[in-house]
Amino acid sequence: MANLRIGLIGLGMMGRHHARVIRELDGVDLVAIADPQGDPHGVGGSLAVLPTVTELIAAGIDAAVVAVPTGYHEAVALELADAGVHTLVEKPIASTGDAGERIAAAFEQRGLVGAVGHIERFNPALQDLRRRLAAGELGDIYQIATRRQGPFPARIADVGVVKDLGTHDIDLTAWLAQSPYRSVSAHTTTRSGRPHEDMVSAIGQLANGIITNHVVNWLSPLKERVTVVTGERGSFVADTLSADLTFFANGTINTEWESVAAFRGVTEGSMTRFALTKREPLRSEHEAFRDAILGISQNIVTMREGLATLRVAEAVVESAITGETRLLTD
Repeated sequence: MANLRIGLIGLGMMGRHHARVIRELDGVDLVAIADPQGDPHGVGGSLAVLPTVTELIAAGIDAAVVAVPTGYHEAVALELADAGVHTLVEKPIASTGDAGERIAAAFEQRGLVGAVGHIERFNPALQDLRRRLAAGELGDIYQIATRRQGPFPARIADVGVVKDLGTHDIDLTAWLAQSPYRSVSAHTTTRSGRPHEDMVSAIGQLANGIITNHVVNWLSPLKERVTVVTGERGSFVADTLSADLTFFANGTINTEWESVAAFRGVTEGSMTRFALTKREPLRSEHEAFRDAILGISQNIVTMREGLATLRVAEAVVESAITGETRLLTD
């Protein structure tokens, strides 16, 4: 069987990594690249840098990766859908929920594989955590809390921290819990002089009753990417910067100290850090996209899932503006 012919549009910070991984992947060939701004990182090699999506499609591609700024996602994705090209769009799926709906519908109507690049799902620590939660290792899940903070990335200009970074945590939380969001309440601030929010604190509840807490910002010199899942038997802590997963168990040793024993809470137990195979998340994401096109598996983040994440992000921003809790419906 011939390799899938892949086109890439957008050769910026993420585009250069997509180009590298596509070239390393079995079963696919990078045959065309496009960016009206040129190739600042020199990823094209022998490929000509095409100026438009139309010319990218004319190169005869089976699938495409879209790594352009968020504001251009809709126009680019719809043109690819019209041409019958399977597409992986970087997150968020679009700049607005309505645009995301049009994108998702276009790929569904044409029977094409449409995926969104929520790469954190493919982090080894979160992949293993999802497997352990599905196996019931934590028992009932009570809360999923995330911290995602660090300095401002110069690559971002057209969206705020909620749609850029916060969508990672919204997506991974719903995926880990296998439940959509029911409600969110949030506060944001803008401290850096940019037009969009650069810090958010949001709480929420999923449809299955799990409560959530998300701290996200571009204002911290401390870079953190941490997910804490607390439940009946203890807490899992996933650090996606190091791809480490640690379990803090509830204690099982009885205490003879009467005043402490009278407290009916949990006690500190054993701590276990798991040994994981640490594969590059972007490579795993591309493998999932390839395999979905070939009909081997369906482990992608679908466009409907990407749209649901964007709707929650919009509700977070709306809650911060209005000061009211926002309820989400299907």
